[in-house]
Amino acid sequence: MSNTFHTIGLIGKPNHDGTNLTLKRLHHWLIMQGYSVLVEERVAAEIGSHTHSVDLLEIGAQCDLAIVVGGDGNMLGAARVLARFDIAVIGVNRGNLGFLTDLPPDSFEAALSKVLEGEFDTEQRFLLEAEVHRHGELKSSNTAVNEAVLHPGKIAHMIEFEVYIDEKFMYSQRADGMIVSTPTGSTAYSLSAGGAILTPNLEAIILVPMFPHTLSCRPIVVDSCSIIKLVVSPHNGDNLEVSCDGHVNLSVLPGDEIIIKRSQDTLRLIHPKGHNYFHVLRSKLGWGSKLF
Repeated sequence: MSNTFHTIGLIGKPNHDGTNLTLKRLHHWLIMQGYSVLVEERVAAEIGSHTHSVDLLEIGAQCDLAIVVGGDGNMLGAARVLARFDIAVIGVNRGNLGFLTDLPPDSFEAALSKVLEGEFDTEQRFLLEAEVHRHGELKSSNTAVNEAVLHPGKIAHMIEFEVYIDEKFMYSQRADGMIVSTPTGSTAYSLSAGGAILTPNLEAIILVPMFPHTLSCRPIVVDSCSIIKLVVSPHNGDNLEVSCDGHVNLSVLPGDEIIIKRSQDTLRLIHPKGHNYFHVLRSKLGWGSKLF
């Protein structure tokens, strides 16, 4: 057993056959290697009766390493909680694209052995904090690893809002919404809406309007320390939301102010040694290989 990690947490997608198989293999393999293993309570029963079941907060507080089995969505859900703790996080891909999950589900042992021996690369991914203010009072807040999105509720329609950067008015907007994304999220919803890909080492935030009602409106990249304020027009309908990573929805009313800023928490994401971000982009996005 390495000196780098001693207690390892296992997190996965509940009620998913492929994930369950990988979690069982991982649990058995780690125990045989001599590690102390904690399993998130939502999937502990599916692994077997001889597991130490805890909630996600306890994994963050007690473990040195968390292994997330699933897709990027599972990683995002875990990361929003684990980022507040000093814990390393790595993913086993049981999803589709898997930008955040490196290890193959059927042959993780070789790569994971190297990681557990201390051979890994580390990235610090910053999060966003989204707050909804009403009449000067904070009504709700949450964090996002990928993006915070202002949008209508269940039915898409045009909304009106103003955008301020560090209290400086940038523009008013008539669009279907606004995506405010981290570099981590620049390959997710932001990319689908026409935003640029930001490499993970950039200290930047990208704002991408959703179907703006003017051809002159384009995505803009600002410093990650900028404070972004979206002021919703009082003439909008009532059914508005701010979504954090597409998982957590904050209710928004006409006239509300949405403050989006860099969170104090960071996600310590680790990869097998030699991880190449551009190789990930080529494989996931189907980019061309070298010509010569």
